[in-house]
Amino acid sequence: MKLLLDEMYAGLKEYFEILGWDVLTAQGAGLQGAKDKGIVEYAKNNNLLLVTQDQKSADLADLLGVKYVLISNAMIAKIADAKIREKYPNIKQK
Repeated sequence: MKLLLDEMYAGLKEYFEILGWDVLTAQGAGLQGAKDKGIVEYAKNNNLLLVTQDQKSADLADLLGVKYVLISNAMIAKIADAKIREKYPNIKQK
């Protein structure tokens, strides 16, 4: 399955490709500045899995039966927190 990276994740294209994914960015699909609905409909019409940080896009994808992954800010913060604690176990929090 091919991934469609929403605008905020365009910079991850090469990383996903190295991991073996076939990737298209919203910008590469001519969707720069497009409304959430337009991006989700494009993913549906082209059988793409949408990777997004936008809750509204995720909700619309869910309603339209589009495959998607929502990467929330909370998820990113938890990953960063775990990495900080792993790398610097003696650092004290306030």
